Amino acid sequence: QVQLVESGGGLVQPGGSLRLSCAASGFPLNAYSIGWFRQAPGKEREGVSCLSSSGGRTYYADSVKGRFTISRDNAKSTVYLQLNSLKPEDTAIYFCARVTGWFGRCGFSTVGYDYWGQGTQVTVSS
Repeated sequence: QVQLVESGGGLVQPGGSLRLSCAASGFPLNAYSIGWFRQAPGKEREGVSCLSSSGGRTYYADSVKGRFTISRDNAKSTVYLQLNSLKPEDTAIYFCARVTGWFGRCGFSTVGYDYWGQGTQVTVSS
C-alpha cells in the first residue's frame, strides 16, 4: 500500500539547518509529484515546497524561498527537504504528501494531495 514516512525533524537553534526525509513506498516515485507542507499550532496547514514528478521543476512558498531546497533520490525512493537559515517562525509539524494522479501538477492546496505522512516536528528555538 502507499506509504509516506517523514523523519529528520528536531530542535535546532535559529540560523541552523535540518534535512527532512520522506520515504515513499507502494508507488513509483518518479510518476508522482511530492509536496511538503507544515502546520504550526493554531494555524492552517500551508504548502512549503513541491517537486514535480519528472524532478525537473521545484516550487517554494515565498516564506522559504532561498532557504529551503527540495530534492529526490529515486534509488532510495526518498524526497528530501533541506532547511537552512531556520527561523523561529519555521517551527511546525512538517508533512510530505503525494499529488493526486500520475504526473499530477504541483500546487499548495491540500485538496490536490491524496496520501500524507504522519509528520515530523521541527522546533526552532534558542
